[in-house]
Amino acid sequence: MNMTTIRRELHQIPEPGFKEWKTQQYLLDKIALWKADYMEWKTWHTGIFLFIHGSAPVKNVAYRTDMDGLPIEENTTYSFPSLHPGMMHACGHDLHMSIALGLVHTFSQEQPKENLLFIFQPAEEGPGGAEPMLDAAPFLEWKPDEIYALHVAPERKVGEVASKPGLLFANTSELFIDLKGTGGHAARPHLANDMVVAASHLVTQIQSVVARNVDPLDAAVVTIGKITGGTKQNIIAEASRLEGTIRTLSEESMQKVKTRIRQLTAGIETAFDCEAEIDWGANYCQVYNNHEIAASFREFAQQHGGVTYVESGEAMTGEDFGYFLREVPGLMFWLGVDTPYGLHDSRLEPKEEAMNTAVEFMTDFLKSR
Repeated sequence: MNMTTIRRELHQIPEPGFKEWKTQQYLLDKIALWKADYMEWKTWHTGIFLFIHGSAPVKNVAYRTDMDGLPIEENTTYSFPSLHPGMMHACGHDLHMSIALGLVHTFSQEQPKENLLFIFQPAEEGPGGAEPMLDAAPFLEWKPDEIYALHVAPERKVGEVASKPGLLFANTSELFIDLKGTGGHAARPHLANDMVVAASHLVTQIQSVVARNVDPLDAAVVTIGKITGGTKQNIIAEASRLEGTIRTLSEESMQKVKTRIRQLTAGIETAFDCEAEIDWGANYCQVYNNHEIAASFREFAQQHGGVTYVESGEAMTGEDFGYFLREVPGLMFWLGVDTPYGLHDSRLEPKEEAMNTAVEFMTDFLKSR
């Protein structure tokens, strides 16, 4: 098995969430090549559940990878860029899948002692595949006793793995606010309700939410990343739309931020005599690592000769793996891939040698469970 070839082929076919049909077929074709009599699998939408029966199992151990790409035009130096215009694997999911396949291939050659469940999950970038997968028949049939996942870390060196007990990734929510007023001629503003002005006021007010409503010993971020409104420079805008994201380190702060945004938006409705509608979009709960498992993982990594363990801090990154951790004790960790460009950057070029590090380390770790 050549993981580099697999990664590069997957890199060329990034697809949106719940539309990963080419990706699913690619994965199924590889899995079928390595089929052993103790392996079985079932599909779920564009995802896959792969169950490897252990030789003397006492528990089910799961490993999850995500599958989807991002709507980003690629700007790398690769000779194997995305073949799908406007789509790119800019979050490392091509590496994630390749590592998972590397583990599948290893255990197809050597039956593990414990049962292993590999979860190929769609739509991590949105609208979220983890939460509905918890109700999927294969998950309920093969429900794990513990679960693991990794995420590439551009800022960390190859060979480093980083994690921590407790909170690792933040609670996240998308934010979409639509404002509707009355359009009109730019020369007659008194006969219209200008939604560009209304949106501008709302954006400014939203910047006070974290500064004046969240405990300074907690942490939260509200970012408005996109504003649209109007059609021409001399027409007063009838409608405008704000698009953003909310990140908090506690569920309480998430609810507080949302409540305050509702209040501010209601104030804009009154002040500008307009209508407003809020859509929270995809909401991901925090990634919270089980303390006992995290301690076991840290001890194993520190004694393993192939990696260097680093204690991580919390990140405002969002990851729907948190839904699996709500149901099953487990852990997510960062894998160093040493690139100057961050996640979701069109220039992201992770070092591919990190994949072998991950497969060798996780093979040994899963055997130890």
